[in-house]
Amino acid sequence: MFKAMCATQAKGPLKSIEFDPGRLRPNQVQIKVRYCGLCHSDLSMLNNDWGITQFPFVPGHEVVGTLEEVGGQVKHLKVGQTVGLGWFSQSCMTCRQCMTGHHNLCATAEQTIVGRHGGFADRVRCSAEWALPLPERLDVSKVGPMFCGGITVFNPIVQFGVLPTHRVGVVGIGGLGHMALQFLSKWGCDVIAFTSSDSKRDEAIKLGATSVVNSRNPDDMKKLAGSLDFLLVTANVDLDWNAYIDTIAPKGRLHFVGVVPNPVPVPVFNMILAQRSLSGSPLGSPATTAQMLEFAARHHIAPVTENYKMTQANDALEHLHAGKARYRIVLENDLG
Repeated sequence: MFKAMCATQAKGPLKSIEFDPGRLRPNQVQIKVRYCGLCHSDLSMLNNDWGITQFPFVPGHEVVGTLEEVGGQVKHLKVGQTVGLGWFSQSCMTCRQCMTGHHNLCATAEQTIVGRHGGFADRVRCSAEWALPLPERLDVSKVGPMFCGGITVFNPIVQFGVLPTHRVGVVGIGGLGHMALQFLSKWGCDVIAFTSSDSKRDEAIKLGATSVVNSRNPDDMKKLAGSLDFLLVTANVDLDWNAYIDTIAPKGRLHFVGVVPNPVPVPVFNMILAQRSLSGSPLGSPATTAQMLEFAARHHIAPVTENYKMTQANDALEHLHAGKARYRIVLENDLG
């Protein structure tokens, strides 16, 4: 029997339950959970904001733990390894996207907390391709958020060929943005942090920003006109997108990883004249995630975290809902 923290209705409290996971499938592995990050997507799913949550619901898709059982078809992993698991937990392995290494774009990919129980539990299962061994140099108590927030901001760096010579802007210095600053700085970029909170200025510089711009100051925004090769939006609020587009250099790109609530009005004429691009991306493939982990280990990159016990998950959710998290929350398994 697995133990987990579970909600029975939208916006309801998490309560401890036990459930029978059934037999381990030949292509699956079973992870004994040590830590699990708390992501804003967990809160959105708990509230059924996207209309896809199935109850009873167990959150948790930033898992770090030890392989406890390995299916008979799994040859590349072994019991006792420390692994991580993120948003995706299975892909078909036969479609064009999977066969070309883009498992995260598989049309039938299974999400760890959609229609199945996630990592706010003592154990969790996934298809073996999504259980990724951790480099030994990473801190297991901090690395969980990298399997969602970390790979979300690292993936576009790889997918869109960001270069060390590029000048890159990061919009929103929160759970995603604070990791983007670290990756881009160690990538070699000139990194501009956009924030509406002066309280984050000093910390943004410590995390790797070359400079910090107050996004509410029109004069500061105009000084950047046509200068950014890549502008990464991690915020999930509506902003003055025309002002941001004006900061992008010819052949530059405005890229979204934050889910802003409303359609983005794009001045097409300005996009055409400067040959600018607009794009978005989800989390990365297993291969890109492994690349991110190695890069983070090599450059000592880690999220800034706050810690709770898993039995304190309701307190952690309230802390996140209140906007007080700095910058990611990690739960330590104390269920068993």
